[in-house]
Amino acid sequence: MKFNDIPYVRPTVEEVNATRSKQLEKFKNAMTFDECIHAYQEIENYSYNVVYTMWNLAYIRHTIDTTNKFYAAEIDFWDESSPEMEPLVAEITEVLMHSTFRAGLEKEFGSLVFLNETIRLKTFCDEIAPDLKVENRLTSEYMNLIASAQIEFNGKTYNLEELEAYYRDPNREIRLAVNNAYRGWMCEKTLEIESIFDQLAKVRANIAKKLGHKNFVETGYYRNVRNSYDQKMVKQFRNGIVEHIVPIVTQLKEEQKNRIGVATIKPYDDELMFIDGNAKPTGTPEDIFSHARKMYQEMSSSTAEVWNFMQDHDLLDVITRPGKRTGGYQTYLSAYDAPFIFANFNGTSEDIGGMLTHEFGHAWASYLAKDIFPKSLQYVPGDIAEIHAIAMEFFTWPWMEGFFGEDCEKYYYIHLANHLAWLLYEVALDEFQHHVYEKPEMTSSQRNQLWLELEGKYRPWLDNSDVPFDGEGRRWQLQSQTFTLPFYYINYALAGVVSLSFWAKSRQNFTAAWEKYDRFTRLAGTKTFVELLEEVGMPSPFVADNLKLIADEAWKFLDENKIK
Repeated sequence: MKFNDIPYVRPTVEEVNATRSKQLEKFKNAMTFDECIHAYQEIENYSYNVVYTMWNLAYIRHTIDTTNKFYAAEIDFWDESSPEMEPLVAEITEVLMHSTFRAGLEKEFGSLVFLNETIRLKTFCDEIAPDLKVENRLTSEYMNLIASAQIEFNGKTYNLEELEAYYRDPNREIRLAVNNAYRGWMCEKTLEIESIFDQLAKVRANIAKKLGHKNFVETGYYRNVRNSYDQKMVKQFRNGIVEHIVPIVTQLKEEQKNRIGVATIKPYDDELMFIDGNAKPTGTPEDIFSHARKMYQEMSSSTAEVWNFMQDHDLLDVITRPGKRTGGYQTYLSAYDAPFIFANFNGTSEDIGGMLTHEFGHAWASYLAKDIFPKSLQYVPGDIAEIHAIAMEFFTWPWMEGFFGEDCEKYYYIHLANHLAWLLYEVALDEFQHHVYEKPEMTSSQRNQLWLELEGKYRPWLDNSDVPFDGEGRRWQLQSQTFTLPFYYINYALAGVVSLSFWAKSRQNFTAAWEKYDRFTRLAGTKTFVELLEEVGMPSPFVADNLKLIADEAWKFLDENKIK
């Protein structure tokens, strides 16, 4: 069945709760271990194959076209109604945790499911249901606002995603003009955006208080299922990034400044790596898809299977259109064992390195996990999931010539240099969120000042002077996860460092590195982030010496492969 043929049949709150209530009684009253397993399987099949599949389907179709009134209304329904479905989910989890058959269940499932469910139980109580509705509404409001952008530039109308491509234009006047158009629109919406975040900070603080947490930082860690490291370790990681990565990127930016002929790097210069232009994929989207099929066919039998399945069933939506949400993601329709990739091609190298490979890494991992039971273990925490995605970006390097032609070497340089630079942005956003949720009473101006201070710490090469929006400390407002998935962004940085280790190993012995990555991916859902790294023999990003080693390896490659 192709994606457009998948029927959407939204269950009512009453149907969901009635079904789960019956399933809960059966699970609670199981007399034998087999009855217990069967009852829990029924619960999971219903939740994932009915409730979450329909929820995800509505989400996908809404993001594909945010002007579609039917699916906009359906998202309103899920935003409003999902908290009313949570109490029974929590009750089912409580029964699982205290089951008479727990020893057998733990032997059958492994201990990780019980650790993760213990953490998830800390994120809900009946009292926060009204607050969750408000939080859902506000995050949707932000995403719809960003998707609504229709900006006039050079006689045409663009959305934000389409304008991004012009930030790589060799002509600085064009870059400045597009920045004025892009940031000008954001400045017009600043009061709305800051109002949304003010409300989010307050409602999240209220959620944390009702849950008995110190603040929403604690809640955010539980929501992200941080099961093998804490805030102290994350802070040490950020400090390691400052010590070992900031100096390298600062030097790279100095070289970039000289290459593109500017006195200082303004925000609208930051993406242009070469004065004659960055690497761009050649050919039409059809050409790109054709080479992608060839690439994944040659890479492994499992990547071939997943790519062919997705392309043959129209499970990729990558063309930018008016009304389409910005960004990219991968999600999974459990009832159909179908990964789905959403992206916005804009003619830059990000179409390949950030969309076609990154999101496919997620899709490949999701498909490999489709037979894992319990199904809750299929959805691994972001720190592990982002390794699946980011490492795939690097494992596809041997096939990049088919996408970039004579610009292939330029692509390697840009991809690796930008990867290092984005580590700094990612940890800056993480530290930013720690501060703002520790002090939710912060005003908008205080948050913006904080962002400017963090940019000075993590991205010291940027010259924000005389640049509206960025110069006012509002750059963080462009990052959707800051609004929708608090404390998720550190996952990209942790996974990014591990993925650099996979990259380094792949340069020494591609086959051995791929086998290690394949094993890492197939083990997801059985071990924590730290345990998985130990199991497959990959260095931990929490060890400062490991950060230094991988930073030196990346610097060596970039220094030896400089392009004038």
